[in-house]
Amino acid sequence: MKVDPSFIGTVQDVMGTTVTVALSNETITGISFIDGECYRIGQVGSFVRIPVGFTDLYGLVSQVGAGAAPVSELEISPYGNRWLQIQLIGERMRDGQFQRGVSQHPTIEDKVHIVTERDLHAIYGPSDPIDFVSIGHLASAESIPAYIDINKLVTRHSSIVGSTGCGKSTTVAGLLNSISDRSQFPSARILVLDIHGEYSKALGDRARVIKVGADTSKNENELQIPFWALNFEEMTKFAFGSLDNSKYATISDWVIKLKRESLENQPINGIDPDAITVDSPTPFCLHKLWYELYKKDFMTIVPRPGGAADEVDPAYAQDSHGNDLIGDAMSVIPPIYRTVKTTGPAPERVQWGREPIGIRQQLSTLGSKLRDPRYNFICNPGNWKPNIDGKIDSDLDSLIQGWIGNESPVTILDLSGIPSSILNDIIGAVLRIIYDAVFWGRNLPEGARERPLLLILEEAHTYLGKENSGSAALAVKRVAKEGRKYGVGMMVVSQRPSEIDATILSQCGTIIAMRLANNIDRGHITGAASDNLKGLFEMLPILRTGEAIIVGEAVSLPIRTLIDPPTHDRRPDSIDPKVAAHGSEEDGFEGPGGWNQKKEVENYKPMIHQWRTQSSKYNHDFHKTLLNEGENNE
Repeated sequence: MKVDPSFIGTVQDVMGTTVTVALSNETITGISFIDGECYRIGQVGSFVRIPVGFTDLYGLVSQVGAGAAPVSELEISPYGNRWLQIQLIGERMRDGQFQRGVSQHPTIEDKVHIVTERDLHAIYGPSDPIDFVSIGHLASAESIPAYIDINKLVTRHSSIVGSTGCGKSTTVAGLLNSISDRSQFPSARILVLDIHGEYSKALGDRARVIKVGADTSKNENELQIPFWALNFEEMTKFAFGSLDNSKYATISDWVIKLKRESLENQPINGIDPDAITVDSPTPFCLHKLWYELYKKDFMTIVPRPGGAADEVDPAYAQDSHGNDLIGDAMSVIPPIYRTVKTTGPAPERVQWGREPIGIRQQLSTLGSKLRDPRYNFICNPGNWKPNIDGKIDSDLDSLIQGWIGNESPVTILDLSGIPSSILNDIIGAVLRIIYDAVFWGRNLPEGARERPLLLILEEAHTYLGKENSGSAALAVKRVAKEGRKYGVGMMVVSQRPSEIDATILSQCGTIIAMRLANNIDRGHITGAASDNLKGLFEMLPILRTGEAIIVGEAVSLPIRTLIDPPTHDRRPDSIDPKVAAHGSEEDGFEGPGGWNQKKEVENYKPMIHQWRTQSSKYNHDFHKTLLNEGENNE
């Protein structure tokens, strides 16, 4: 009788999804040849097939050798090693349809077979080419593309995790290049929150870059986040810090008052000023709010001679020309008042103003932020900055369109220029603004149900930690729990998955795990995965650079794959510096570098200049002038 060359053993024990297989005596461990192809038998992470009636069950080899044997068998044959332990993953019916999960279990003596390349083509081949994109190839079979279901990748959320140096940023760039291909997805909509400014170079002409301190010569756009687009809690936290309830209520009343004044000066069609709430994204002048509150807390007054008890005048100090120092709201110049004086004739007496709020320190902090150029992107947001009357040149529609509705499939919000003290709050505000906009517009053509939106959250562990209850974490949890229904998906990218809140990680339907050496990080990924894949994840410490294990809803079966990297001119700006370098273009260097380069005379003036200007932008002519100044001084 002709023996099937793919046959390797029989089922001897079944417990839930764990199946123990005894290798056949005719099976030669090591290498087997089937249809001219070479296969390794008993490789951890490889797949096997178990025919059961009209169904083929598929499982993953998680353990090999004596440790995989049943306990009773070990007692009889303590040195036996011809055993495999299998984790059942899915099944394929005779019509060729593959599905995750199993409707039945194998029984004792059912035959077990190697999964051949023909099987892999049937399993991993796209059921519908429109729904799937190729991101690389199987690590065990270069001829078989690794496909992912873009529908489930985007709407069911995903995560990319891996230790630093494993090729994570390059993988993200390669993946984004695949899913933003204009020929296949001309209306792709992807927003990248880039913490370190790595992806501008990687995505080339298919991305719109928005950043603080934009270089217009490189077609970059200035990042603007209007303070009045924040909700009241976000705005007060940024502007005033912590406040008690009474002060919170007073500021709330002032904000509503200024928003209504703005609508009177510049009406918005269909908006009733009386229906405005403190959270409505309606323009108002933050400078005027600061100025009016400053007067309430710092003002001193003098009674009008012969007037009623409530008739008083502000006790402004005067300059050398006798002009009152009333200050200027838009220039953030506070009014200056005379000091309190309780003695002397009545006209000389000065007393404190009535009903101060008691937020002097917070007002000084807000005034400092309004003057600080680091906060211009939010306090003085270009065309979205209201004047003293609350009028604006551009509304939120143009802002949101620039973020998620421009002509490029990818928009990069480069947040590297934002002060670290407010980065968490700014990320939370950006995510909430976008989510609120697409939530309320969910039934419009611009909504995410019609045109789904993918959010890429780079370096997520910095603001999504377990102990972090900031606005960023709250916004991401909301997207994780509700986003699927409204077409908003997220991709969490992190080198420390153990530091990310478990609620967020557990909502990721697809996990792309790269090399992870830390046992705690691997444990979190194993726990977050939907399948029983402990054996597969045990390989994470030995994965090659650029290699990943993909599990979850976007793939038919777990894939160990080599992801196609982008070309060298589209690599992220995160390449490891070379200690011993030779100026190779393949290494991303334009010229010699490292410790083995020729030592030249150095001048650190340009470095200090860029530090002072808080910009890494290289201006060749200006730097040459600085260098010449240094030579002349010598």
